[in-house]
Amino acid sequence: MPDVQSTVVEFVNKLRKRKIEGSQATAKCTVELLRSVISHQRVPHANQAAALIDAVKAVGEQLVAANPVELAVGNVVRRVLHIIREEDLSLTTAAMGGLDLLDASDDDDVDNCKGIGYPAMSAAVVAAAARSTLRPPSLQTLLEGTPESATVPYTSSSGADSESKSKSADKSSLTRKLKHDVIEGVNQLIHEIAGCHEQIAEQAIEHIHQNEVILTLGSSRTVLEFMCAAKEKKRSFRVFVAEGAPRYQGHLLAKELVARGLQTTVITDSAVFAMISRVNMVIIGAHAVMANGGVIGPVGVNMAALAAQKHAVPFVVLAGSHKLCPLYPHNPEVLLNELRSPSELLDFGEFSDCLDFGAGSGSIQVVNPTFDYVPPNLVSLFITDTGGHNPSYMYRLIADYYSADDLVM
Repeated sequence: MPDVQSTVVEFVNKLRKRKIEGSQATAKCTVELLRSVISHQRVPHANQAAALIDAVKAVGEQLVAANPVELAVGNVVRRVLHIIREEDLSLTTAAMGGLDLLDASDDDDVDNCKGIGYPAMSAAVVAAAARSTLRPPSLQTLLEGTPESATVPYTSSSGADSESKSKSADKSSLTRKLKHDVIEGVNQLIHEIAGCHEQIAEQAIEHIHQNEVILTLGSSRTVLEFMCAAKEKKRSFRVFVAEGAPRYQGHLLAKELVARGLQTTVITDSAVFAMISRVNMVIIGAHAVMANGGVIGPVGVNMAALAAQKHAVPFVVLAGSHKLCPLYPHNPEVLLNELRSPSELLDFGEFSDCLDFGAGSGSIQVVNPTFDYVPPNLVSLFITDTGGHNPSYMYRLIADYYSADDLVM
């Protein structure tokens, strides 16, 4: 895969140099790259799923290492691995179902079937099939259904040559079908990521009411579309935007809101506690949602969450499903924060004589974190592209998207 490998190296460099802005754009580009990897991957007749999983994991490890703070990269890599496992399990379960039907229909044919030599099912596959009967099917499985061509056809033996050709054709068709179904699942994931803003915005009318005052912090396209959707439904409300120093991303959001016709007031970050008593709801966008329901958001968001709790104001988090992370904040694989340039806080020219450049004591040290962490007990509601959820339900929602075997890559 020389062309694919060069594409992977180019994308890794973009991640490392932070040339892709935003979790949605990063997630979408990552899934598109993985689709290309899967499409060009040669799959053997045996262990097709294992070959695809190994290829995706190899690329995924490079992508995660290039930008470990962007958790959406690891999230979508795990989502693709989960799709591969689900499709492989679906084909295996369908094959088992076909054999069971044959066994029930004609006992005499089973005696003849012993000489055909179907590959033995491993205990892991049988256990996985048993587990799948105990849990509800995924939304993807319900939508797609189980194609009839996934079953393993049985024909009575009429000669060694015909049996060999039939089995070879079956293996080839199952190989092609696995890749086809995986790519279809990946395409569905790309569509889901691309439309997450619209899916979340459709729920705005249920949560924003007439003459309310909304407080937000930072700059989030999800929050922007959410509020604009409520405005389009003739909801009249005011938005307080904390400026989000030192990058002042709140200024950009305020400008967008005014351009869309919303009543907007910009406040300083330190004024959040002073203004919270006039607020009906706090709505923020998330950088990531952890498995325990905790939220990684723009710096200063924890202060807004504490103010909301103190004044009994609902604290609502908007997040697409690609931001749902199966890891916990204490996991060593999770890098919760990164430090930005001190120049965003202090001018090098004015403070060059007292900044700490390793000269020792008596100088100013500058810490400029990018993100903040909000524990789950401060969150009132999560709104994702699948609907609204309580923080206590997030672990179950996240479990539907990932396999336990893929949590550590």
